[in-house]
Amino acid sequence: MKDGSESILTFALCNFHFAISLIFLYLATTVIPASVEARLAPRRTVLENGLIVLTSEQRALPMVTFNLLIEAGSRFESAGREGTANLVARLLTYGTRTRTATQIGEALDFIGATLSAGCDEETATVSLTVLKKDLQTGVDLFADALTVSTFPQTEIDRQQQSVIASIRAKQEEPGQIAQEKFREALFQDSAYGRPVEGTMESVGRVDRGALLQFYEAYYRPNRAILAVVGDVSHEETVGLLEKLLRGWERRGSSSQPPPTASPAAAGFIRVNKDLTQANILIGHHGVPRNHPDYYAIQVMNYILGSGGFSSRLMDSIRNERGLAYSVYSAFDADKYAGSFQLAMQTKNESAGEAIRVAMEEVRKIRDQGVTREELQAAKDYLTGSFPLRFDSNRRVGAFLTQMEYFGLGMDYMDRYADVIRSVSREDVLRVARSRLQPDKWIVVVVADQSKAGLNNSLDRGKGP
Repeated sequence: MKDGSESILTFALCNFHFAISLIFLYLATTVIPASVEARLAPRRTVLENGLIVLTSEQRALPMVTFNLLIEAGSRFESAGREGTANLVARLLTYGTRTRTATQIGEALDFIGATLSAGCDEETATVSLTVLKKDLQTGVDLFADALTVSTFPQTEIDRQQQSVIASIRAKQEEPGQIAQEKFREALFQDSAYGRPVEGTMESVGRVDRGALLQFYEAYYRPNRAILAVVGDVSHEETVGLLEKLLRGWERRGSSSQPPPTASPAAAGFIRVNKDLTQANILIGHHGVPRNHPDYYAIQVMNYILGSGGFSSRLMDSIRNERGLAYSVYSAFDADKYAGSFQLAMQTKNESAGEAIRVAMEEVRKIRDQGVTREELQAAKDYLTGSFPLRFDSNRRVGAFLTQMEYFGLGMDYMDRYADVIRSVSREDVLRVARSRLQPDKWIVVVVADQSKAGLNNSLDRGKGP
């Protein structure tokens, strides 16, 4: 029999998720949504050069954050020069017509500002955080990076070596290996199936001319969305940008058609590594962000695998059987494509059993749907946690740019809770049956294959 302290601990743990759900329900139906709407109060303006500017005035701290999203991701690269978009983003702050990389770094340090850039398959991002008193200086540095970067050869050489070292290191990371193999198989013959960083060979082939050509073609205001959040008014922001970005000229869109791909046949991809833990990634195509089933899918997947300790996968695989420390599932939705992924780590010897149990849970939700209690808990969490996405100026800025990029509308924050609440058990069952597709599963297992215990039926993608 358990002693008193153990019983209290067990009771507390069992009721923890219930308590959190009640808190989220209270927040979702009372105070937070109205206060978030009033606090963010986004405004939108399109400058003459085509730049979309979104602002949210926040006076609590004397700081301002700029978050720029621009259609300049890796899918716009030329064949054979994979990694170009990533290098362009990395090099933006390493030399302009008016400042060297050292001068840019010193200027940022002097005012205590941060300026960074990166990219993914679709977009590049440039972010600035600066004190209000140094706003003019910060925006001047930001504008330089966007409009007059020069890509000095010494910096190109340095960044190429850094990227190649990063690629080499990732080749030893089991989770990264699994992710790359999965995307290669899911998005065959597509930019989505290539690593954003490129390969060691392709990165070495990217020269300064290719970087400048990409920069000139894609870093244009009519391809960009800029969110400015903090201690500055909409009018002040627009006036400052019109002055400092006057020379940033729009150009005819150098668009590319949305990526298309034919996924590999369902089945197993085995990668042999000397590991004690098998890294497993299971998945197939998903839906793009604007798909009408998107919200029902999010509710369904919260119950299946994204709900942490309250999810079915975690309960079945970790809590009941102790097969994995962590297991989760996700529907990632990009603008033109999406994917479903179920990921976990387990001992080599239990890889087959973990996959079998995961398959069982997917079959159950497709065959039986979810309970009213599960549905309500998912809705409470998704609506209650929504305002928590706005706990910093940087996160507000990122949210605003995504809201514009996906065409969600300026009233999205008002509509979100109602859309989630409108999802029914019938909707969840319908999307589980139509969007979870075991017959199309690509299963990647990075493990010591001699110990993984995967049988022939698994190799044929039919399950145990």
